[in-house]
Amino acid sequence: MLKNLFNKKAIVMPALFLVAIWLGFLLQQIGWIKGCAGAIIPLNLSGLQGIVFSPFLHGSLEHILGNSIPLLVLSFLLYQFYPQVANKVMLYGWLFSGLAVWLTPPFSFFYYEFYTSCIIGASGVIYVLAFFLFISGVLRRNLKLLAISLLVAVYFGSMIWGMIPEELLFSMNEPGRVAWQSHLWGGIIGTVMAFVYQKIGTRREKFIWEYPNYYSEKDDLMWQEYLQKHPEHFEKFPPTPKEDIWEYLDELRRKNP
Repeated sequence: MLKNLFNKKAIVMPALFLVAIWLGFLLQQIGWIKGCAGAIIPLNLSGLQGIVFSPFLHGSLEHILGNSIPLLVLSFLLYQFYPQVANKVMLYGWLFSGLAVWLTPPFSFFYYEFYTSCIIGASGVIYVLAFFLFISGVLRRNLKLLAISLLVAVYFGSMIWGMIPEELLFSMNEPGRVAWQSHLWGGIIGTVMAFVYQKIGTRREKFIWEYPNYYSEKDDLMWQEYLQKHPEHFEKFPPTPKEDIWEYLDELRRKNP
């Protein structure tokens, strides 16, 4: 029964992602990965590797715990409800959002200057998934997918504030540490892919009576039967107002002087 209810990849893939980021975090804790190794360093050639590896790395236990549940839930929804494009969304979202972050030099709205930064964490991928799921459900106009959009909006709607630099939202005594660039580009890439793949997979269901020249003999017979059983419903029709030609006399005189 569960096999029919859930897509196999919707169970396996999120579990693999979760194991992967915790394995990366474990390697950081035992000292195998140190400093900015594997991180995105914008506009730095050595930081290009972070496009692939940075989502596996996290700065603290709080950081990885905060990303684990959203990654698990959103990737499950992606593979469960968008199986035809799930791999492409995950792969391209992962790579393009990372590349966009690498091309964006960090700017501090606290000191109003550019600076060098090492960016790690799976939050960029999470934003890709959240925005793809939300926008896709709206574009496809399918009730089931629209329900998923509403679910994402309710539980993850506050994520939108992460796309704005902390310094612009709060009065702070020190620069913010949240990589808002990853969140911003993740949201943009997720939205773009929702438009690109909107015609692939489940779309709004079109009922048979919405097609042109629809005719159903069964419906016609039911209608005739209703007419016979309830003729009183059709004995009186709304009166049709009669036109008074004298109202147009002035107009006729103007046209025919």
